[in-house]
Amino acid sequence: MAIDRRREAAGGGPGRQPAPAEENGSLPPGDAAASAPLGGRAGPGGGAEIQPLPPLHPGGGPHPSCCSAAAAPSLLLLDYDGSVLPFLGGLGGGYQKTLVLLTWIPALFIGFSQFSDSFLLDQPNFWCRGAGKGTELAGVTTTGRGGDMGNWTSLPTTPFSTAPWEAAGNRSNSSGADGGDTPPLPSPPDKGDNASNCDCHAWDYGIRAGLVQNVVSKWDLVCDNAWKVHIAKFSLLVGLIFGYLITGCIADWVGRRPVLLFSIIFILIFGLTVALSVNVTMFSTLRFFEGFCLAGIILTLYALRIELCPPGKRFMITMVASFVAMAGQFLMPGLAALCRDWQVLQALIICPFLLMLLYWSIFPESLRWLMATQQFESAKRLILHFTQKNRMNPEGDIKGVMPELEKELSRRPKKVCIVKVVGTRNLWKNIVVLCVNSLTGYGIHHCFARSMMGHEVKVPLLENFYADYYTTASIALVSCLAMCVVVRFLGRRGGLLLFMILTALASLLQLGLLNLIGKYSQHPDSGMSDSVKDKFSIAFSIVGMFASHAVGSLSVFFCAEITPTVIRCGGLGLVLASAGFGMLTAPIIELHNQKGYFLHHIIFACCTLICIICILLLPESRDQNLPENISNGEHYTRQPLLPHKKGEQPLLLTNAELKDYSGLHDAAAAGDTLPEGATANGMKAM
Repeated sequence: MAIDRRREAAGGGPGRQPAPAEENGSLPPGDAAASAPLGGRAGPGGGAEIQPLPPLHPGGGPHPSCCSAAAAPSLLLLDYDGSVLPFLGGLGGGYQKTLVLLTWIPALFIGFSQFSDSFLLDQPNFWCRGAGKGTELAGVTTTGRGGDMGNWTSLPTTPFSTAPWEAAGNRSNSSGADGGDTPPLPSPPDKGDNASNCDCHAWDYGIRAGLVQNVVSKWDLVCDNAWKVHIAKFSLLVGLIFGYLITGCIADWVGRRPVLLFSIIFILIFGLTVALSVNVTMFSTLRFFEGFCLAGIILTLYALRIELCPPGKRFMITMVASFVAMAGQFLMPGLAALCRDWQVLQALIICPFLLMLLYWSIFPESLRWLMATQQFESAKRLILHFTQKNRMNPEGDIKGVMPELEKELSRRPKKVCIVKVVGTRNLWKNIVVLCVNSLTGYGIHHCFARSMMGHEVKVPLLENFYADYYTTASIALVSCLAMCVVVRFLGRRGGLLLFMILTALASLLQLGLLNLIGKYSQHPDSGMSDSVKDKFSIAFSIVGMFASHAVGSLSVFFCAEITPTVIRCGGLGLVLASAGFGMLTAPIIELHNQKGYFLHHIIFACCTLICIICILLLPESRDQNLPENISNGEHYTRQPLLPHKKGEQPLLLTNAELKDYSGLHDAAAAGDTLPEGATANGMKAM
């Protein structure tokens, strides 16, 4: 056959099977140097070796058929995970471990900032000043009936929902454990009661979040001014969204380190100024810029952490940072109780970032980014710095990284912007799929939180601020622990698919089954009751919050692995901004008094079904080397979810075999006719 003859001419046997690693998304040999294969090993699920580097020319350089020295740098330098990182000692070097530790510590400060809205903007119980409190206000019904309290009662509230309409008219829902998980508001009372409750010029407040005073009580953001609380919540989320998009592009162009350091400087300026705000307008404006700078810190630390690690350690090191951020979430109530005032709390949250100013002298630029953008002179100095810190012997350079680096010092840097991804065939599809997954995961999370902590579910445990707060935080913690186990056995794509299926099932059952139970509960002989419906609602909500949190977190990590180094921060910025849009749906629904909530849940439930199909189009990146340039990222293509059996011919052709097919037309033009009984796919069945 023509294909076999071409394989034999290339040096392979007539019955050579395609390399399993090529089917698993690795790079085939013989491509241009810009899409050179990456060294490393495939994950346990793939059961295959990554295609090794092509043989070197006898003169010491790459083979002329593989690349042109004038067009691209040495293949050895492009293979960061296979040559440069092992030369530096991988993650075993003491200096690399120190840098990873330095990326973990700020996660605690980030956790404080991300969950501060639950305390700064929590809607307290309030009553007309001089009317008398009647009884305790921290989640207990107020019984005072004298004076202006005649028509007012304070029902239990949660940190994710606010006091009911009987207490505050148009009330606010504070941010949840994932930055946007807020429960519903009760239905508003009739206009007469609401008007009488708000017919005051001064109020007394009972704050449940451990503070004596917060932003709401400082500027009386109740009744007609309650909408300003929602704007204050918008400001931080919108700042995060713009920060992810803009700082991501800048970090790909000027480097991770400058963006990180400037973000630290400006978050100190804006964050401390927030504590000195004189009105809610100033507070909201400064919170926008605080969120913008916080996004730069989150994004650059995430990218630096990924780029420091070898393939087998990336996920666990990222999860450790997530656990540190959750520690900040769990410690936040104690910090609020210690500070007692929102201004002191805000200052205490921001001041630890002062320690990160030391990163200017101790944290270097990402070596992987320097190599990928061909800044070899700076890369050489940084490699020598690494070897000096690790006290390494230069003779350990078995593969000759330094000699190859010396040859490329005159090369000009080549930087890329995220907009270049528009011209790709596969990479942009992968990023769009992960953006939709992230948007869906964080968006539907609010729907489940509302169902569990909303007014329609009367559970005593969920009627306390701290019980609500720690319940949501505990669900997120269990979700991250489950991710560690699931991803270990199923990989990135399999784990994401499993959690998305759980999210879809929980959502559809909550929308459909609960309505069916509600209809049967109206019949006296059905044996159903509202308590049964409430229990099912809580169960589905917990499963949905558990799975949707994993979907959002895993989508962000997945994007960091499949996006090439030259545009990794830009790709991360797109997915994190999509997550911010998902969180933003919560305060938008609250601003409209929960109108359209059911449609909101329906839309996200439909999105989960679409995401399940799209996830199958993603590659598997477990234990794969990170792509360094856009050509590498293009070769992370779709593969079967389950690996084919040994000796079984795969249905999907590899890139090398596609080249064999493309040569058939040339062979036919040259007079090389196929033998009788042969077809383009092989011998015709007799």
